[in-house]
Amino acid sequence: MRFSGRNLHGICYLYPFDNFRGMSSNIPSSSCKRVVIVGGGFGGLRLAECLSGDEFQIVLADRNNYHQFPPLFYQVATAGLEPSSILFPFRKVFQRKKNFYFRMAEVTGIEPERNRVRTTVGAIAYDYLVIAAGTTTNYFGNDALCRRSFSMKSVEEALAIRNVVLSNFERALTTDDPQEKEELLNVVVVGGGATGVEIAGALAEMKRFVLRKDYPDLEVDRLNIYLVEASSRLLGGMSPEASSGADRFLQQLGVKVLLDRRVTDYADDTVTLGDGSMIRSRTVIWVSGVTGYLFPGLDAAVLERGNRIAVDEFNRVKGYDRIFAIGDICYQTERNYPKGYPQVAQVAIQQGRHLAANLERSARGKPMTPFRYRNKGTMATVGRNRAVADLKIFKLQGALAWLIWLVVHLMSILGVRNRLIVLINWTWNYFTYDQSLRLILSAPKRGDRGKSCSGSES
Repeated sequence: MRFSGRNLHGICYLYPFDNFRGMSSNIPSSSCKRVVIVGGGFGGLRLAECLSGDEFQIVLADRNNYHQFPPLFYQVATAGLEPSSILFPFRKVFQRKKNFYFRMAEVTGIEPERNRVRTTVGAIAYDYLVIAAGTTTNYFGNDALCRRSFSMKSVEEALAIRNVVLSNFERALTTDDPQEKEELLNVVVVGGGATGVEIAGALAEMKRFVLRKDYPDLEVDRLNIYLVEASSRLLGGMSPEASSGADRFLQQLGVKVLLDRRVTDYADDTVTLGDGSMIRSRTVIWVSGVTGYLFPGLDAAVLERGNRIAVDEFNRVKGYDRIFAIGDICYQTERNYPKGYPQVAQVAIQQGRHLAANLERSARGKPMTPFRYRNKGTMATVGRNRAVADLKIFKLQGALAWLIWLVVHLMSILGVRNRLIVLINWTWNYFTYDQSLRLILSAPKRGDRGKSCSGSES
């Protein structure tokens, strides 16, 4: 017999699994329902913050011991921000959270029939499992691109881009080989979404305002930045006005925008496009697609396009009573979003908050309420005083959109200290046209960097 709810004195009833809980993960047993959250991104973080520590034992598992702020990865990659400005240790974030436990671990499998998840630090039993693991880079089955290009789904990858770009500038100063110099000074960004537009714009501003001062003896005009997009316009998830505005801003900055071009291969420092044209480059940044992580143990029938996990209106994985999914990895549809919600931070944050409320309602014997996404708008910045914004009521471009972008992202960063550091960096860069973090901390090896090339062709 299974009990649920709380007694009149606020003490949680005893549940089964108590003689099992902990195992090698060393989590103390608890009489409260245990919620295991896989992934500390925007959705998982908000869920853990909103869940009551009186009613639940909260276990957060993540491969890193910190939360990252992906919208600003491109600024780390272009030496605009230091990594610590956008990283937040989980243990510090939840220092005062009651009944919260963090484990630095990766999930190796799920056993729904036993209500437990296997991890690299041992098995953890759950009453509710929430998958909020986000996505990884999708190379659409192209192993050459996976092994030779640079992705940008983590701070480590952003730092690798910074290191290789700066190292290439240094090498371009000393080489006498014209072909090598061309390869070193051509940067190819693949993918015309917000990330691609933002990093291309940041690299173009770096060329205009920084390199001429740092490298006065380098032929800076020979630096070419290409933005390659397979579709007919940039920012496909935004309005046509935003797409054309971003294209115009990039052209003004000197970025070579190539639309309706698909990258088919990258070998011998040469990018091959679908129309047969080639670009010689030693720096290819791939931000063209994402795919969900695969969790052994889940029925393959729940996987949708891009390995997203199909959920119902309560974010419950279809076919499972105790497993939920939120954020980029979940595939949830409604009338206005027949192909699923967009994979953006606001969806994950709202789903995390809503699921926390639903789990608490369920613990009190109340029915769950369906989730409905409230679109607050989308934005992308293309450089100083250049941005596009599709807000709920109106659309903006230029300096005002850029200011709104700054405020929204600044307020989204965790911690007063981090906000101050980012604000000081942005203010200094704005008035001095300078960035102070151009350090080459390591020289990444070319070729196979140990990435997992499991991106599907779906």
